[in-house]
Amino acid sequence: MTDMTRADLGWSPFFMSQLEIEELETLTPARIATVHRDRVVGFSEIGPLELTLEPGLTTAAVGVGDWVLCAPEQHRLIRVLDRQTELTRGTEYHTGEKQLIAANLDTLFITSSCNNDFNPARLERYLALAHDAGITPVILLTKADQCDDPDSYIDQARVLGRNLEVVALDAKTGDVAGLLEPWCGKGQTVALAGSSGVGKTTIANALTGGNALTRDIREDDARGRHTTTGRSLHRMKTGGWLIDTPGMRGLGVAEVAFGIDATFPEISELGEACKFRDCDHETEPGCAVQAAIERGEIDPERLKRFKKLKRENQHATDTIAQARDRNRKLGKMIKSAVKKKGR
Repeated sequence: MTDMTRADLGWSPFFMSQLEIEELETLTPARIATVHRDRVVGFSEIGPLELTLEPGLTTAAVGVGDWVLCAPEQHRLIRVLDRQTELTRGTEYHTGEKQLIAANLDTLFITSSCNNDFNPARLERYLALAHDAGITPVILLTKADQCDDPDSYIDQARVLGRNLEVVALDAKTGDVAGLLEPWCGKGQTVALAGSSGVGKTTIANALTGGNALTRDIREDDARGRHTTTGRSLHRMKTGGWLIDTPGMRGLGVAEVAFGIDATFPEISELGEACKFRDCDHETEPGCAVQAAIERGEIDPERLKRFKKLKRENQHATDTIAQARDRNRKLGKMIKSAVKKKGR
């Protein structure tokens, strides 16, 4: 990988603008490919670099896809650049922080199968996370060749968003790289997300030319076992980059109110026309959403899922805020105790 430029790796003016003049002269930008317990591996113009972290930095602050500045001769990571986008999920309530899935993504391939795995509610969760992060979502429907009526799954997926791209494919024998090339060109970064057993590893192999281990699904519930066990950055045959992620059994939402509204635009936009600003879209007089349901313009099941995500997001957001407040207070107490002890 010594024949790559920064542009090949996804470098842009957004990252360049963060560099000081002296950093341009003395440090080397690198893109994080893997994160280990005590070190990281990054790709750069001069090749792969294994880096240890500066004192005060921990691997928890670094994610796959991040751009960092390093001193390659000392094999040291100096600092992490601000992210243009970051895909997170709200599961770490007790720490007051969300869990990073991938950094600096352009596109999220949300993968589902044309079988019992297909779940609109789960797809909407991924869509909300992508929209909130400013990442383009694309739904991939696998096993289309094994389904009697793949068009019905395509139709169900397309109604989950305006101008939402939906691609049905046969991951094992179809031209996966050709179908997905519009999102996988030079310098572009994508990630694969979805439950286990839907064919993410097969798609990853088709995009990268790799041969990562795949496993058969269980016939009783159309699901598979986890194949990918850690996040990593891979070069695709079409010139872009793929961040492979493990199958996620839990996908919590937190602090993604904008993303939920963007996922359900037909509901969130109509909500502005309701008589009451805090309308719950149930039995309130003058509810524009309920009127649209009566006219057949809004699916009542979509409204149920919208409200459920809203409630979950609000609860998680409040919980995270409380955890952060507790951590701030604890930090002040510790700092105060250390100061008193030093007198």
